[in-house]
Amino acid sequence: MNAENEIYNIVDENDCIIGQASRKYIHENKLLHRSVHILVFNSRKELFLQKRAFSKDENPGLWDTSSAGHVDAGESYEDCAHRELWEELNIKAVLKTLMKLPACQETYGEHVQVYTCVTDDAIQVNQEEISEGAFFNLAKIQEELSLKPAQFTSSFKLLFNQFLINEIEH
Repeated sequence: MNAENEIYNIVDENDCIIGQASRKYIHENKLLHRSVHILVFNSRKELFLQKRAFSKDENPGLWDTSSAGHVDAGESYEDCAHRELWEELNIKAVLKTLMKLPACQETYGEHVQVYTCVTDDAIQVNQEEISEGAFFNLAKIQEELSLKPAQFTSSFKLLFNQFLINEIEH
């Protein structure tokens, strides 16, 4: 799909729907909208990270959460999360709601519903969206974040600092 055909809800600072518009219009006008991020762990407590394809219009070539995407107009956060897991990683999993990040500069004006899941299923990345992906232990991710923060998306850094850092310490 192109940015003209993708229709998202426009929301206010409280995540209440106030309209609809194309992805292109929403992004050009920096309007608040919705997205999901899914953190996929394996049974060894390693986190799958994806490296965004270089063809992406936002954050090309940067490391990001396991799976993420915009919530389409008329779609729930949870339905979107399941769709993105399937489209990007070719997996189905039981999702647990983790947290919600309010729209801010680091999330590009997106209210972000964050989910987690645990799976040892084989992941097949969608080459159109993801250039590579792998499971990493959280301490290794923390080390890379401190050494090379520019390699990661701002939303991933926000999520890591709010949630995942606690996981390392426990």
